[in-house]
Order: sequence, then C-alpha cells, then structure tokens
Amino acid sequence: MRVISGTARGTKLSSIESIKTRPTLDRVKESLFNILQDKIKDKIILDLFAGSGALGIEALSRGAQKAYFCDINYDAIKILKQNLDKTKLTQKAIIINKDYKIALKQIPDKIDIAFLDPPYKMDFAINSIKEMLNLNLISKESLLIVETDEITRDIEEIEKITDLEIIDKRKYGRANLIFIKKRGN
Repeated sequence: MRVISGTARGTKLSSIESIKTRPTLDRVKESLFNILQDKIKDKIILDLFAGSGALGIEALSRGAQKAYFCDINYDAIKILKQNLDKTKLTQKAIIINKDYKIALKQIPDKIDIAFLDPPYKMDFAINSIKEMLNLNLISKESLLIVETDEITRDIEEIEKITDLEIIDKRKYGRANLIFIKKRGN
C-alpha cells in the first residue's frame, strides 16, 4: 500500500494485520482518485472506519484542507498515526478513536467528501449515513463514497433514504464503490 500522488507520493503505508480490517486495494484507490481528481483540493474529508488511513491520507496528499480520521480500533489508530508521521500530514489530520456514532458527533465541520469503508458484512455504512444526515454534516455538494461487498443490500437501503441519490457505482473484483449525493432542493 502506497500513496499514489501528491506531496507524499510513493510513501509506503503500513497496514494493520487483522481479519477485522481490510485495506482498500491500490488499484481500487487509484481508480477512485482518478474519478475524484479535481474534487479534492481544499476540501474537508471524512475517512470513517479509517483503518490505516490510506484514503484520507491520499486525499491530504492531493491537497485536501483537512481530514477527520475515525476508527474504534486502537491498533488501527496506532498505524494511522505512523502513516501520518511518515507522510508528514499530521498537521492536517484530526483523529477520533471512538465508535462512529460518537465520532460523528465530534465533527464541527460540514464534510465535502466522506469515505465510508466499514468492515464487510456490517450495516455500519448505512447507519453512519443516516447519522450524518441527522447531524447535518453533509450538504447537497457533499459526496459520500461507500466501499462494500454487499452492493445489492446497500443500494436497496440507500434508495430508502429519500434525501439521497446514487450518482454512480463501480465494481472492482469483490469491492464495490457507491457514490452518493444529497438530493438538491
């Protein structure tokens, strides 16, 4: 796992060895950031269920203003801090080592781009989206990106949330990316 582009380009990132975490593959991350190219500069990022922080770090490396990294796993947070130190991006990072429901309540900013990459087989992505809506953390300009292996289930659940619309879906082997925006009024 490495940083693909930007100020920390080429930096090798550490990852946590655990069956509870599943880092986003470099090819998926590269495809994702090719889609996002010009949408990252000066944005506020949320890397929820951050693990090693690879997605948020990539966004910071490409010019994001700041990133909130949230994960309940203490070992993941230790690796995340090491990766931020390696990439010299610590100053732009806010780390919250708590359950996502508590972590979301501690974010004072509207989020421009949220990466939601929870453990597979869990419904945390949908629940976190609902919580973000309840807390008014997203605007109609915000982009939410869910990584899932339960594409059918997650799409059905997202479609039930009337405030949201799916604007794109991509499949990369077992990994699926769902791109979501708030409906315009």
